[in-house]
Amino acid sequence: MRHEVTGADTAVSLGSGDVPVLATPRLIAWLEAATVRAAAPFTGPGRTTVGTEIRVRHLRATPVGGRVEVTAEAPAAEGRRLTFRVSAVDGAGELVADGEIDRVLVDRERFLASAPAAPAARSEGTEDSGNSKDSEG
Repeated sequence: MRHEVTGADTAVSLGSGDVPVLATPRLIAWLEAATVRAAAPFTGPGRTTVGTEIRVRHLRATPVGGRVEVTAEAPAAEGRRLTFRVSAVDGAGELVADGEIDRVLVDRERFLASAPAAPAARSEGTEDSGNSKDSEG
């Protein structure tokens, strides 16, 4: 998967630093997306994978306009756990990042059923009773 670094991908934009270069959180998201694609042969109907652990070294800065290619090597399955070797290389062929990302095979419906429900959102237009900790007064 190839990506071009934009202003929206920088540490400044994502709040992970104060320099206008590829942010580590964005790089990790790109690497995770590569593992999702590489995991596809291991999934079937009703099955998916979820990320469980990330061990990545971000080794080199990439400026806005720079290109990065990310790869994830499909592993040999070890039960339900899949460990992917991941890497990112810039347009000059220099290593930007390397590491491993673990994903686990799950039944999609059972996984979603086991996830806690999100708290109910307040409806728009509802007046605040003044009892919340955040209210001023």
